This record gives sequence, structure tokens and C-alpha cells, in this order.
Amino acid sequence: MATPQTSILGTGIIGLSTAYFLSAAPTTPPSSIHLIEPSPILFASASGFAGGFLASNWVASECEELGKLSFRLHKELAEKEGGMGAWGYERSRGVSYSAGRGWKGKGKNERGEDWLKQEGSRGDVVGVSEVFGDGPAWLERSDGDSMEVIGEEGTLAQIDPLRLCKFLLQACLSRGVQLHHPARALSVGKDMHDELSSIRILNTSTNAVSEIPCTRLLISAGAWSPQVFSTLFPNSNLKLAISSLAGHSLVVRSPRWGKEQEGKGCHAVFTTDEAGYSPEIFSRIGGEIYIAGLNSVSLPLPELATESRIDESSIAKLKMTAERLLGEEDLEVVRKGLCFRPVTKRGTLILARIDERLGSVGTRGTREGGVFIAAGHGPWGIALSLGTGKVMSEMIEGKETSADVRKLGL
Repeated sequence: MATPQTSILGTGIIGLSTAYFLSAAPTTPPSSIHLIEPSPILFASASGFAGGFLASNWVASECEELGKLSFRLHKELAEKEGGMGAWGYERSRGVSYSAGRGWKGKGKNERGEDWLKQEGSRGDVVGVSEVFGDGPAWLERSDGDSMEVIGEEGTLAQIDPLRLCKFLLQACLSRGVQLHHPARALSVGKDMHDELSSIRILNTSTNAVSEIPCTRLLISAGAWSPQVFSTLFPNSNLKLAISSLAGHSLVVRSPRWGKEQEGKGCHAVFTTDEAGYSPEIFSRIGGEIYIAGLNSVSLPLPELATESRIDESSIAKLKMTAERLLGEEDLEVVRKGLCFRPVTKRGTLILARIDERLGSVGTRGTREGGVFIAAGHGPWGIALSLGTGKVMSEMIEGKETSADVRKLGL
């Protein structure tokens, strides 16, 4: 029996995590795995510009097992591969911050995905557990303010997602996984049984078209997943209910956050002002502080991630927030960012095998073939990435999954 050939469309953290675990499976030769990415620059959207905040139990109940699995895998991978030095893995502590200057702490909502409302906050998903003492050294204090711990001890961590993506990609390539970049999927081919057998791709640098064997296909293209699916399966009546939530971000440096303070762990600070603007501030290993919280469902999704246009007024607002909460003017700006997170109306991601929804294309079934979707992670793409990759690799291999994801199907 011929070796199944696997194509993964989208080389963000979800596609990479799947390739990482799948290439470790004894029954799947790494050279039979193909990563296909159309953006001319890798990690140009959510995988490169996200905050990197990890939480084991802040997700919706449908994702509970997946969240715990992924948090454990993040910890284990960091311990095995030197994650602190390689991608800044470190324990973190959640803080609800109320200031005497118009900022107030976060309460608790019923559902973890409520934050997806424009300018909502992930700090809404958990309750206060105790009053905080001095708090982060880099956070400006004022009379009348207060801080409270949110989240349980040992359930939060922090990474730099861009550095983790680079590690995962290099690990996959060193095993023999094949990368096609920049390349866009054009169509799928069928064998004499009308079953998926190949995929045609266009190298957008050379305009060369090639066809590679493909019996197993994973669509993990983030907010672009619906367009990818409809292009490859135009006769399908399935419309993936995935849209985009745009978010600006800023990375700065502060003299009050460096190696001396990093030994005490990172912090995730959640707050809001009277107008409902809810910034999220994460300190990272390496002297960086990440600020986000300006989200928009109306900003149109560009054809490619590299074609996004940063709104300088949003960046100015984030910089003003940073200066106000860090108590410094003229902070060093390391990087401006704009990413498009894939979201669903129901508020939870989609992990599914969709062989019966392909229109005129069939698959070989079992572990020999199949078409799969892994998208719609919203703000939890980084946190749920390794768990998603583990589960999807098992699903593709026809094995029992390490977490119950039955409620995350179509």
C-alpha cells in the first residue's frame, strides 16, 4: 500500500504544530508531509503578531480538555527543548488592574468568547482569586489603585509566538518535511475512483505550476480558510462559518523590565477604561512588553497577510496606553503589528474531518486519505496550538485523540 501523502495548507502555528506531531508518527514519513504557504513572508499575521499568552483553563467548556492538553504540551516542549531561551517560555501571573486615573479591573462574564466583541478582553473570563501586592515592577502605580490576581497559580504562561513558530518550522524541516513557499493551492486532482490524489500549486515567485501527490489534506489557513476551501472544492455546499477579527498590537521596551525582573516571572495585566477600551499588556522574556486590545470585526481581510495596512491612529492609541500604564514617555517601540484572527459565530474553533462535504471529490477514508479543517481559534490560537496539532495529527492518522474534541466539529 502506498504511503499517504499529506498537504497542510497554511504554515502558521496550527499547521506547523500539526506537521510537528505528524512527522513524529512512526507510520508517516516526514518527507510525505508538505507545508504550503502563499504569503511571501512567513508568520505575517496572527502567528507572528499574537500576544503569546497561555492559559490552561480560560477557554470555553467545549475546549476544556484541549486547553489542558495544550498547556501541558507547551510546558513539556519548553522543558525538552530549552523553551525559555528559544522562545521565551516562562510562567506568568494574571492581574486585574484598577487605577485611580480612569482604568478599572475586569469582572467575570458567563462565556469565555464574550471578549470577541469589539474591544472586549480575555480578562473577563475568570474571577478574582486574591488581592495582589506590589505587582509587576514595570506597571505604574498611583494613589487609589488596586490589583487583584486572576487565574490559578501554575495555569498561566507566556511565550513569544514568532520565535516558537520559527522553532517548529526548523524542527519540521530538519526531519524532512517539505516546505512550498510562497505557493498558492489552485485545485485538487482525483484518481480513477474520483478520490483525492493530488494538489496543484502555483509558485508565486516564479509563476511555475506543479502538482504534488496528496491523499490527506488539512486546511489550517486561519481567517483565510473559507476562501481556500471554496477554491479547492467549488462544488461543495459547505460554507465555513469563519470570519476575521483584526487586532493591532505594539511591542515596546521599558527600563523597568529586564533580566533582573524576569527571574520573578512574567505578568499579564487586564484593565479597561470608562469608554470600554480594554488593553491587554503582557511582559515577555527578553525585555519586551506587548500591548493590544484594539480589535475590529469590520476591517476587511486582505488577500495576503502581507497586504494588511496598519492604522497609525490605532498604534498611537496603544503607545499612549503603554506610556500611561508604564509611566514613561518616549518608550522604545520594537514592533508594530496588525493580525487577523479567525473567529466563528459560535465562539469556538472547528476541528473536523469533512470527507462527506466535498461535493464531487471523494477520499480514500481511514488513515489513507481525508480532508480536515483546523481553524477558528480566535484569541486562543497560540494557547491551543500544540494541543490542536497533537489532536489533528491523531485525527489524520485515524487514531483516538488525546482530548475530546467532539463538540468542535461542524
